[in-house]
Amino acid sequence: MKKRVPISTIMTKNVIKLNLSDPLTKAEKLFKKHNIRHIPVVNGSKIVGMLSYTDLLRISFADAVFDDEEIDVVVYDMFEISQVMTKKIITIKEETTIKEAAEILASKEFHALPVLKDDHLTGIITTTDLIKYLLKQYEKVTEL
Repeated sequence: MKKRVPISTIMTKNVIKLNLSDPLTKAEKLFKKHNIRHIPVVNGSKIVGMLSYTDLLRISFADAVFDDEEIDVVVYDMFEISQVMTKKIITIKEETTIKEAAEILASKEFHALPVLKDDHLTGIITTTDLIKYLLKQYEKVTEL
């Protein structure tokens, strides 16, 4: 397995993101449409937080019980993204190695890291991305 592979080789580059002013209903639609669990939140070009699907479920237990959009809208309209998102985030740089990113994710209670270049959001890496990468490495070893 290669030791110094930068995270930029496996990160998701076309990042789905939310603006701080977006409604939570937009967030829910993006989570469901793209089948993702983490969305970086930006204010202009600066990353200010991370919203996870779990964050939404915490404020809307009704979504897990009922399949009724009207309930979601009422609950989501009571909050702003800034009230629900995680504000204290850890970011990494494009040149951070895959190993370093894996160490951060393994030691923390979150599952995604925004990737920055010159303080601009250029990607996101998740635990799922890391697992897929490791599986490919394993397949290469077993093919030999």
